[in-house]
Amino acid sequence: MVVLQSKGINKYFKDPVTVKVLDEVSFSVNQGEFVAVTGKSGCGKSTLLYILSTMDTDYEGELWIDGQLMRGKSEGELARIRNEKIGFVFQFHYLLNEFTVLKNVMLPGLKLQRVSAAEVEHHAMERLKTLGIDSLALKKANQLSGGEKQRVAIARALINDPLIIMGDEPTGNLDKKNSDIVFDIFKQLSEEFNQTLLIVTHDQTFADNTNRIIEMQDGRVIS
Repeated sequence: MVVLQSKGINKYFKDPVTVKVLDEVSFSVNQGEFVAVTGKSGCGKSTLLYILSTMDTDYEGELWIDGQLMRGKSEGELARIRNEKIGFVFQFHYLLNEFTVLKNVMLPGLKLQRVSAAEVEHHAMERLKTLGIDSLALKKANQLSGGEKQRVAIARALINDPLIIMGDEPTGNLDKKNSDIVFDIFKQLSEEFNQTLLIVTHDQTFADNTNRIIEMQDGRVIS
């Protein structure tokens, strides 16, 4: 099953002259695939991710998520699709320090309001158990190490059972040991839970161990 598809995506920055930053980007990602997007800094990887995650709607071409065309949807509809179908893991974890780990993981689930708060809490604990960090549930986010914070961010990305997890340099701030832990979690999610993952990364070792690499250069997909 195709989870995400881009067809001929072009993107221009106008500042003050017009520069083409994405050039006819077309590819698809299937259910359960673990895909890395690589390329030198400035090649358009993060720009592409913003479009694929529906956060940037100013582009030419087509984006399909779960068989739906994203073009022409209202900001409210896109926000709901993001919350329901996409889990995000960034280079910085964006946890709220004043909240416990459990509450941080619960937040996107509470926002979606698909199930009761009690069910969201149960679900959040299950996710923390899957990632081996349920013992941290009642700690405040600012009491955690960098590696622990990133694992909590992954649990949060999983709370609404997203169709796809998108990552922007999720190991960019971590040392080798914690990078390996995060990679192993992604691999496990893909293999055991059939979770689809699309991860932008500079880390060639990380990319080499995924199912497929989409390599970008100067705004184009070259392989």
